[in-house]
Amino acid sequence: MLLTLVIVIAVIIAWLTWHYASRRHNLPCPACLSFLVEMDNPFTNVNRAQTIIQHLDIKPGMRILDIGCGPGRLTIPIAKIIGQTGQVVALDIQQAMLNKVRDKASKESLNNIHYINLDIGNFHLADTGFDRVLLVTVIGEIPAQLNALKEIHNVLSSHGILSITEIIFDPHFHRQKTILKIA
Repeated sequence: MLLTLVIVIAVIIAWLTWHYASRRHNLPCPACLSFLVEMDNPFTNVNRAQTIIQHLDIKPGMRILDIGCGPGRLTIPIAKIIGQTGQVVALDIQQAMLNKVRDKASKESLNNIHYINLDIGNFHLADTGFDRVLLVTVIGEIPAQLNALKEIHNVLSSHGILSITEIIFDPHFHRQKTILKIA
């Protein structure tokens, strides 16, 4: 009983520390913890990969930008949906995460994924005309959030959609009100 209490308190302290430290520094989920990102949250349906994808109305041939793609939880199924005529751009600040996506794509024989290793918000994206841009539990990890949203606006097609998904269990969680204020 005491051990359980100590573990719970340690987890809460770690979560709070990560939450507040990430507001001042760029602290993405480390690649060594990518298995945590891979799992669908058992407590909510909102962040499940299939739920997010269903709400995006993705069609074959689309161009999708997955910002903060992590290990490819959404990148891989989206690449299958859009087919060979479409393209997914997997963008992540950590090369180790992009390597995980590349390995999965290779195992699935997917060659419609382009990999970009950079920090969004510095206006380095040259591609434009994306039909969908995804930020799934990632906006809180971006230090230059306003610049990132401006950069995303620049790369979206005129009919494109930006999808931001947040869940309360994420240490970088932003409320809808906060995201709308930034936007």
